[in-house]
Amino acid sequence: MSLDTLYTAETPEGIALSLRPAGAAARALAYMVDLGVRFGLFMVVSIAAIPLGGMGQGLLLVSYFLLEWFYPVFFELTGSGATPGKRMFGLQVVMDSGLPVTPAAALTRNLLRAADFFPFLYASGLLTMLLRRDFKRLGDLAAGTLVVYADTVALHGQLPDAAATAPARALAPREQAAIVAWAGRAKRLTPARLDELAQLARSVTPGQGGDATGRLLGVAQWLVGNRHDPRRTGERP
Repeated sequence: MSLDTLYTAETPEGIALSLRPAGAAARALAYMVDLGVRFGLFMVVSIAAIPLGGMGQGLLLVSYFLLEWFYPVFFELTGSGATPGKRMFGLQVVMDSGLPVTPAAALTRNLLRAADFFPFLYASGLLTMLLRRDFKRLGDLAAGTLVVYADTVALHGQLPDAAATAPARALAPREQAAIVAWAGRAKRLTPARLDELAQLARSVTPGQGGDATGRLLGVAQWLVGNRHDPRRTGERP
């Protein structure tokens, strides 16, 4: 778990994903929408079952069972990984690794809604969600799943303008990522804090003394590929 409300997942290929877990309010609203959809579908089946007599009663029981237990499983296994209610609020269900939810996990998390419901009105599930930073309910804990916002997480903004400068030494990928991330957060940090962090990276900037922030911003621009822009490098066109 990282700062803020971001959840960092790592795929089997070693790719780090930043996900934003959905809170109790958004999930409760999505549930209410799905409850309305299920009720509407059940009413349609009820109207169709009236002329069927005894067979119609059996059809209603089967329909209720399928809607209660397999409605969310069906939709969570689609490409969106979300029921209509979750899609309305921009949510989706994924595995802890950030990958699409598996059939076994979707079935497990939804079957355990019964445990989340006790002692009444999903009190156990709500309490579990409020005690965790990733807002997992009991079903999510058992299935290894996570409900997140489907929107892409923006880790940093646009880099401030600076003349591109090559680093003083070769940088490991991890160091490059750290410098670019620092530059992307420049507008959210105070100048003093920005300079304090830049001082820690003096070994990667050419020259010593002076404006450490400006030099490291130049390295960040160089790392993202802005090396041949005359306006940034100060070269004559």
